Amino acid sequence: MAGNTFGSVFRVTTFGESHGEGLGCIIDGCPAGLDIDTDFIQSELDRRKPGAKQKDSDGKEIFNAAVTARSEADKAEILSGVFEGKSTGTPIAILIRNTSQHSKDYSSIKDTFRPGHADFTYHEKYGLRDYRGGGRSSGRETAARVAAGAVAQFFLKQNGIFVKAYTLRAAGISCETIDFNEIEKNPLRAADSKAASLMQEKIAELREQGNSAGGIIECVAKGVPAGLGEPVFDKIDAVLAQAVLSIGAVKGIEFGDGFGAADSTGKENNDAMRKGPVFKTNHAGGILGGITRGDDIIFRAAVKPVPSIYTKQQSIDTNGSECDIAIEGRHDICLCPRIVPVIEAMTSITLADMILRNRAAKTQAASK
Repeated sequence: MAGNTFGSVFRVTTFGESHGEGLGCIIDGCPAGLDIDTDFIQSELDRRKPGAKQKDSDGKEIFNAAVTARSEADKAEILSGVFEGKSTGTPIAILIRNTSQHSKDYSSIKDTFRPGHADFTYHEKYGLRDYRGGGRSSGRETAARVAAGAVAQFFLKQNGIFVKAYTLRAAGISCETIDFNEIEKNPLRAADSKAASLMQEKIAELREQGNSAGGIIECVAKGVPAGLGEPVFDKIDAVLAQAVLSIGAVKGIEFGDGFGAADSTGKENNDAMRKGPVFKTNHAGGILGGITRGDDIIFRAAVKPVPSIYTKQQSIDTNGSECDIAIEGRHDICLCPRIVPVIEAMTSITLADMILRNRAAKTQAASK
């Protein structure tokens, strides 16, 4: 299987399956001397992990109707590349062991393709598949990305860059306001507490119906310097799009006004500039010509409904015969709250890679 590595200088390779012994990542190209805070890496994994418990302002656990009951420790084990709390410049290997697999939940459907999953396409490509939760195509693979993204964040912090994602829309309900302080206070990781309550109610209804929901994640990167991006084919929005679309549940992405620009005019869509430089608006999402312009990068990603639903569906088996399928086991109802840290991770990895690539783009003299 090819395609398990992302990045050119800051390179991340992930490995492992959802029901195997474990999964993990190897980070190559990480500069030496970074402070590596293992507690922060673990906290990022805790935000993504199944069965994660959030707490309200009073310290009470919040029920999250959106997520699976599967409970994994997702304990990060750093195997190499870190010595006395600092990166050594050698490959950083991080292992996350699986501890709560219920593989028997999938034995009844091992010969049947689940609608909306990669079962059929993996079988067509490789002639076999790991039916236990999807194997390599499982969303559990993203735990390794989050671990790598946490390391990338150490590098971004050193460069004054901050990445934040949040649920903008879920189950057909949108945030009316954006307040970063609200994101980690509600089960949906929404930027609007009132909208989050409505989302939670709707998702609870869908859970009772054996159904699922999709949503939209918005991501903002602040402090990004002007000049990042490699035209022509490695425009920063193109590479960010690849990074985000490589997340299994993401089906679309737009920057700035995105598809809304199609109904705009040039006068409306252009971002006027004043001395500074300062852009008076940000219809472009912080990117022009595939290169960052020094203000916020803003994009939105569309997340599809969870395909593992508890209602009977029509399918075919591995022999091509028509059949019905009823999926059992433990599954998310809406992926939005758990995919937020994954999108932050892939954005952080991309920006770290672009900064390191940019260092070779011009001489010191040319930069003065």
